[in-house]
Amino acid sequence: MSRLESAESVGSENSETLRDKYLNRHWLLLSIVRSLRGKTQGSSPVPTPIVATPVPSRRDSAFTIFHRILFKDKAAFAGFMIILVFLAWSIFEGILQMIDSFTHTNYAIAVLGGNPLVLDFPHSLVSPSVSSLGLLFGTDYYGHSILLSILYAAPRDAGAGVLVVASGIIIGMVLGTSAAYFGGWAETMFMRLTDAFLAVPALVLAIAVSIMVGTGFTSVLIALIIVWWPTYARFFRGQALSLKTRGFVSAARLCGTGSLSIMFKHIVPNSLDPIIAYAALDFGNVILSYSSLAFLGIGVQPPIPEWGEMTSAGLAYIPATWWWSFFPSLAILAIVISFTLVGDRLQDVISGRSIS
Repeated sequence: MSRLESAESVGSENSETLRDKYLNRHWLLLSIVRSLRGKTQGSSPVPTPIVATPVPSRRDSAFTIFHRILFKDKAAFAGFMIILVFLAWSIFEGILQMIDSFTHTNYAIAVLGGNPLVLDFPHSLVSPSVSSLGLLFGTDYYGHSILLSILYAAPRDAGAGVLVVASGIIIGMVLGTSAAYFGGWAETMFMRLTDAFLAVPALVLAIAVSIMVGTGFTSVLIALIIVWWPTYARFFRGQALSLKTRGFVSAARLCGTGSLSIMFKHIVPNSLDPIIAYAALDFGNVILSYSSLAFLGIGVQPPIPEWGEMTSAGLAYIPATWWWSFFPSLAILAIVISFTLVGDRLQDVISGRSIS
């Protein structure tokens, strides 16, 4: 019995020793891999073996990514907060304006606390004042509150950005991915069409299309969509060319997967990361182009307020009534810079240039 007990004790000691050695080797290897991936900082001793490592939840992972992208960059976080307020207000006010157009009510104006569409000459060209919310940014020649006009026009600028960028992504995705995947005459035709659009400056082409289609919000949207998709088509084509030779695409072909399924279930999802970052940057460019067309008198016409049109109308009264052009221009500048900061940060994180 004593020999059996001693053998069992030796066996248990040997098993514990082998287990400890295995775990120590495992964590040493894990530490080396993490250091190579940049997940560890500096040199640290070999960690003690841990029996079970908890797997982070999806919520924790999403928060970590969000924290890495924005919270560690104060400028990007400030831009994100401006964008969040801008989009939240645009959605809220835009829904009320849509309800008013169908029900002939005035909920959108009631929320503002004043009517930016009604002439009020007794309050013409009033300088900025803190006496009331409507006079915080002053008034224009017609007595319209500059602040209320900016808030009333925000949904159209946000809507233009969303619709133009989304349409450009969809059209560019279909044409660019198809051209790269099928090649041959399809690629030649689509890419030469894209080159023809890119040969003309986007704003000049948008002005020409707007003049042919006519003035108004819908006309400007059509003009911007027509000139905005070629850039996304080039992006998707470049991504598809690099992905269509990958192993997972070849495996999908061997499994008998159709061309459309390969393009839109395998290639397109793996192409979206850099394009999403560019779209964030491009959102500000769309708002700037939309405001530029309104500045030139193409687009929404008075008395409906528009940031670009307000800036243009106030130029004739500078410097005496500087606020008429200054505050709409400041709104455009703040939104464009905010999208640029957030988009630039997204590009840094996605490309791996900045993960701290």
